[in-house]
Amino acid sequence: VQLQASGGGLVQAGGSLRLSCVASGTIVSFNDMGWYRQAPGKQREMVAAITIGGATNYENSVNGRFTISTDFMQKTVYLQMNSLRPEDTGVYYCNTVPPDRHYWGQGTQVTVSS
Repeated sequence: VQLQASGGGLVQAGGSLRLSCVASGTIVSFNDMGWYRQAPGKQREMVAAITIGGATNYENSVNGRFTISTDFMQKTVYLQMNSLRPEDTGVYYCNTVPPDRHYWGQGTQVTVSS
């Protein structure tokens, strides 16, 4: 079982992207979910999380710019990213919170040019 992230790309600073993560089965419905980012040369970190009940939490640097949401019918987790900065560059993954090592997928590359 993997969580397949998509929607990344190359964007100029100040631009926007919307990432999607499709999950199989009932992963999204029965787990808190998160988006994780691995920047070049850095450890993977969680940037946004959403509980089953819809409560959200964001890493300080993305708070106010990123929005996480879920669509239970579509079994999908979204990350709307606005006002992108070069430091947002990295590979973005979705997983449960806390992350399950069996669910790491390929991730999707986000590159923000200055």
